Amino acid sequence: MQFGAGGDTSAKELEAEGTKDVGWLVAQARRALDAGADIIMIESEGTTENVTSWRTDVVARIINELGLEAVMFEAADPVVFEWYVKNYGNEVNLFVDHSQIVQLEALRSGIWGTKSTWGRIQNIA
Repeated sequence: MQFGAGGDTSAKELEAEGTKDVGWLVAQARRALDAGADIIMIESEGTTENVTSWRTDVVARIINELGLEAVMFEAADPVVFEWYVKNYGNEVNLFVDHSQIVQLEALRSGIWGTKSTWGRIQNIA
């Protein structure tokens, strides 16, 4: 969706660059999966990071068209990975910083959470 995003590109710079249609991203991801990729990593810049508002519509379309098991989303902050788990379940594939693994796994297990998630995350096994 964003071309050339990465590192710490500001929201202003990303907005100036413009976006591609999400269908383009989905088509590229399908090509990679058809060629043998196991999973598609979706960076957070332009979706949930360095934006004025999160592009949850983009996340939903990617998941709806590719399937939850085929994608992994970068979730650079606890509020972001909490949103993914709250909206897509504890099996959603997330890339987090190594220092956040315990917090993420505690959330997935239902033993940590904020007011909006405490006691609401179900461990589906």
